[in-house]
Amino acid sequence: MLRVHNPPNRFHGVTIDWEEPPLPPRLVLREEHAKTILQKNDSPDIAFSWSLNPYRGCTHACIFCYARTSHEYFDLSAGTDFERILFVKRDAPALLEAALRRPSWAGEPIAMSGITDCYQPIERKLEITRGCLEVLSRFRNPVSVITRSPLVVRDLDLLVPLGDAARVQLSIPIGDAAVCRALEPGTAPPAARLRAIRALADAGVPVGVSVAPVIPGLTDHLIPQTLAQAQEAGARWAWMSMLRLPGSVEQVFTERLRELLPLRAEAVLGRIRQARGGALSASGFFDRMRGQDETWRMAEQVFRVSCARLGLADRGPPWPDPSPFRRPGGATQLSLFPVR
Repeated sequence: MLRVHNPPNRFHGVTIDWEEPPLPPRLVLREEHAKTILQKNDSPDIAFSWSLNPYRGCTHACIFCYARTSHEYFDLSAGTDFERILFVKRDAPALLEAALRRPSWAGEPIAMSGITDCYQPIERKLEITRGCLEVLSRFRNPVSVITRSPLVVRDLDLLVPLGDAARVQLSIPIGDAAVCRALEPGTAPPAARLRAIRALADAGVPVGVSVAPVIPGLTDHLIPQTLAQAQEAGARWAWMSMLRLPGSVEQVFTERLRELLPLRAEAVLGRIRQARGGALSASGFFDRMRGQDETWRMAEQVFRVSCARLGLADRGPPWPDPSPFRRPGGATQLSLFPVR
């Protein structure tokens, strides 16, 4: 049974301690009626400029998820609340179409997603992500999907027609199935994600692997193995970054790590502090993505050498230029010239 654990919300002046253990958490869906669906990214260490989040919160329940703090803006906690209170944006496809029809939109690539997994289990029923992909496919707008879920294979019929304007990245940060089950309890096992890579590659969809986050002292030694398995499955590129524990995510991670891996927790926390120069997390751009010590630099070197040996690129293929974006029913470039 999932233990209720909600660290204090940083915006609350008062916290409540339960006199008795609270009731087990239940999944709660809340409708979010957003005014816009595309978010502009201005962080210099993030590779995409636009992101789309069909949901807020995630039942994958990864104990290290940096996005947990986003729930605090809704008077909720970064702990169990993030995993069991989901905001769903049923009107996301309509909002997306409205955004793509604006004259100012030029067909830039859109990332799905930034603060959630767009293929978490509830997507199987609600199909909000699929609805957004249907819009992107009709407009031929470039899209980059990152997910831990094999459910992405369901939407091959939408991804394949986009050709080089679509790419998918399967996140496999923990290649050890037992450790994965402990730290990513709501996700599919690594083997299922590798099968999804194979299915995408066989269908001709550009696909890569994300080895992120790397947890020093726990998963860094698995980098060569994970890369080799992903490349054999059909991945064409790979990338990695270090564990990020912003704000109250640090408390969620440390408490659950001690609960789930009691014999290894203190050694892992010590290695993270060593890699971070004494702290468990860093907040500065670029610094938050990588460690500082020699052991971390060795992990980066192992990653680079492994990628070179396997023929994995360090980034996805270039986007089509010019963008294949076009508005359905609108005038094409060729229609501007008279027919003789």
